[in-house]
Amino acid sequence: MIGGRREESSVGTPQGGNLSPLLSNIMLNELDKELEARGLHFVRYADDCNIFLKSEKAANRVMESITNFIEKKLGLIVNAEKSKVCRPKQLKFLGFGYYNYKGKYRPKPHLKSIQKFKRKLKELTKRSWSISLDNRIRQINYLIHGWVNYFRIADMKRAMQEVDQKLRVRIRVVIWKQWKKSKKRIESLVKLGIPLEEAKGLTYCRKSFQFIGHSCVVNRALGNKRLKQHGLAFSLDHYLKVHVVI
Repeated sequence: MIGGRREESSVGTPQGGNLSPLLSNIMLNELDKELEARGLHFVRYADDCNIFLKSEKAANRVMESITNFIEKKLGLIVNAEKSKVCRPKQLKFLGFGYYNYKGKYRPKPHLKSIQKFKRKLKELTKRSWSISLDNRIRQINYLIHGWVNYFRIADMKRAMQEVDQKLRVRIRVVIWKQWKKSKKRIESLVKLGIPLEEAKGLTYCRKSFQFIGHSCVVNRALGNKRLKQHGLAFSLDHYLKVHVVI
């Protein structure tokens, strides 16, 4: 897309396309053989490769020699900005980050991956988006299931708890806004077990949507159990179901 218009390209392959990783594997097969011949520990996906060494000095030496191998023997260009020597804590690989736990490095979703996940959920829970609640929940569930399944080997229980808390608040606000009129809000709250006076007090309080989403009245009326009955998937529940311990 150039200037908002689609133009055909005669050189190169689109990043993210099916052909891109295939061509990367063909071109970098020689790199795999070279790293194996040197006895190095490494992991590679398409053109994204990590090599693991014990010291910074050894890492710098390998970085220089492997860069020369890729550029001179394979005829490829190494991205100097993205290539670096760092500790596992500073690493981002395929959306994963790492942390040290009892002397061993464990996988977790990288902070940028979690932030992107939250932005997508925020987009799906916009109050201004005119869409039925069932359709909205369906799309939210698709996102949660896909994202959590991808990161199922990662440690992210606390992160999922935080995501769910914010998601529930935003969904409650969406439902509150869909009730629209004061009469409908009062009737709906009463049907959900809220005393009439409490329902009136919240409806006529003239507070912000953020206040409404966090209010104890709405939390009682639209509790976690009721949201699940609506079909909403919780990230933590699905994570505990599919998590794979490595």
